[in-house]
Amino acid sequence: MPVAVTAAAVAAYGAVNPRSELFGPTVWRTNSSRKLAITFDDGPNPKITPELLKLLDRYQAPATFFVIGRFARECGALLAEIADRGHLVANHSATHSNLFWRTPPQIHEELNRCNEAVSLATGASPKWFRPPWGMRNPWVVSAAAATGMRTVMWSVLPGDWRAKPATWLIKRMEIVAKRAQASAATGQNAPASTGTRKGTGNGDVLCLHDGDHRFLNGDRHATVEALQYWLPRWRDLGLEFVTIDRAVSLPRDNYG
Repeated sequence: MPVAVTAAAVAAYGAVNPRSELFGPTVWRTNSSRKLAITFDDGPNPKITPELLKLLDRYQAPATFFVIGRFARECGALLAEIADRGHLVANHSATHSNLFWRTPPQIHEELNRCNEAVSLATGASPKWFRPPWGMRNPWVVSAAAATGMRTVMWSVLPGDWRAKPATWLIKRMEIVAKRAQASAATGQNAPASTGTRKGTGNGDVLCLHDGDHRFLNGDRHATVEALQYWLPRWRDLGLEFVTIDRAVSLPRDNYG
């Protein structure tokens, strides 16, 4: 394979694969198989986010909201409500630009403008960042770190931005339950000599969307319906719902 083709393939992998750390360290899983970090991108969204907040309250499920700066400025009261209800507000850039094609100064501007909008509404600057579409180049993760933020990817991306019914999305989210069941079974049945204990290992970071990056008031009712189905079932499986900061509370060497 020609060198140029190989280099392009490596760069593409580093840019889009959620597990890649070619361009810097990221968080894409929790530190326990019993912990589920539910995250939402592209809000805040006046049409959907309030419904989600009520649903999350019902199941005592703290979540992480990666918000777009320009929507945060328009919906400051809603952003403050997200934080007041115990959820974590995080940075998803100012305009949802594809940062892979941006220069370091442009990346810093996207991050800083979003941080300013969040700080204005909540009184606190974000500590976590997710790049739009998960796209990174050699400067994205380091730019986030320079502003005091760690970069978050995901382990489950069910595709709720697509125009699909809730039944389709429910099926796509089943992987979370299957992994939880497999982990519980392995921990319970493993021989004592293996040292495997129930609840060890890593859990999922689930990436959903409460908004549409193109405009406010996007329709994400399928996401709400899918969560209405899964939240009680995940709870009954013994999963603990956590924000990203509680998902990676172990020392740095213990997450990937």
